[in-house]
Amino acid sequence: MSQAGISSRLTVVDSLRGFSLAGIVIVHMLENYVGGPVPEGAMAQVNQGFADQAAEIFSLLFIRGKFFALFSFLFGLSFFIQMDSASKRSVNFSGRFAWRVFLLLIIGVCHHFFYGGDILTIYALLGFLLIPFIRVKDAWVLGLAALLLSGLPRFILFALGQGSGLLIEGLMVPNSALANSYFNTLQHGSLMDVFRQNGGFGHLMKMEFQLGTGSRAYLTFAFFLLGLYMGRLGYFRDFMAYRRQTRRGLWLGLVVFILGLVVAGLAFSQLGEEGDFNSLQAMVGLTAWDISNLGMTAFLFSGFILLYSRKRNTTILDALAPYGRMALTNYVMQSIIGTFFFYGWGLGFIGTVRNSYVFLLALLIIMLQALASAWWLKRCHYGPLEWAWRCLTHWKRMPLLRSY
Repeated sequence: MSQAGISSRLTVVDSLRGFSLAGIVIVHMLENYVGGPVPEGAMAQVNQGFADQAAEIFSLLFIRGKFFALFSFLFGLSFFIQMDSASKRSVNFSGRFAWRVFLLLIIGVCHHFFYGGDILTIYALLGFLLIPFIRVKDAWVLGLAALLLSGLPRFILFALGQGSGLLIEGLMVPNSALANSYFNTLQHGSLMDVFRQNGGFGHLMKMEFQLGTGSRAYLTFAFFLLGLYMGRLGYFRDFMAYRRQTRRGLWLGLVVFILGLVVAGLAFSQLGEEGDFNSLQAMVGLTAWDISNLGMTAFLFSGFILLYSRKRNTTILDALAPYGRMALTNYVMQSIIGTFFFYGWGLGFIGTVRNSYVFLLALLIIMLQALASAWWLKRCHYGPLEWAWRCLTHWKRMPLLRSY
């Protein structure tokens, strides 16, 4: 393949990563960076009219739960690219990758103090589990991914615990004392108060969501495996050759999305006024919702690739590539900006700014970060955190500034 072809292949991955990161910041901003259950009525002011409801519904249907999936898929793809590149040089990269994800774990723990919804620690912990799969056959990789996406872990946990919390009991109960206490800290606490909450209870809350019947960690690992498989398939080596399959993925994703919504709606309608999530109907509804999210993720992925494959769209979508190349730096900075805007130690706007305004603010953050990333990468080889991560991974100082 020509150098231009290699460059195009890498750029589409970076652009897709930037696209994924954009969706993530929109979700986090609309959630006011709470990173946990919200007490009943605490966010009433954010939804005051049609525009606010539209922003919330749009996020719920087309962004929330979808862009984290894209981001996770790309982590698995990056794992394959790194391992495959080392293999072609006859180098065993497993140990180096383990050290790399350990460093990511440290970065994630630091990030978690600011924002309890941090995903970097989860990526790092699951990253260790991903290493042995580089030698596992495709059929087993896809089989495990399918089992995880089917909701099997959720149903096993529910059968064993009958809906009780894995680490924290009663967290999702309306007006939970734990949820109220956490939200109050975010709303009124100092920076050190937030650090203490996130450093203790925040970790338990996150692990409950990730490993309990929320099942986010199991889904994340499934998307890791799908990214690994797509890397093996060579999809991004020549994505133009897969346009027919990509179109099929687009429409199949849309069908799965709609069917999942229907099943989820029917299941949740059986929960009654109390909305008891400790029931089999709730487990069915949550799983159907996850499958619906999977369908929309496939639709978004396929749509992005098809748009990118048309030359007139490539230049526009390539504007997201620098944003994606600096994903780690931008992700951490988003959290610092968002928590400062919403939390009590900063401007204290949590639960007070309308969804429509927050949505526009999220778009502004994306635009400014994309412009800043492009400016930075014209002068430097890597983003600041990416450079530090790379240097520590290889135990040597990598060149940062570009020479002209």
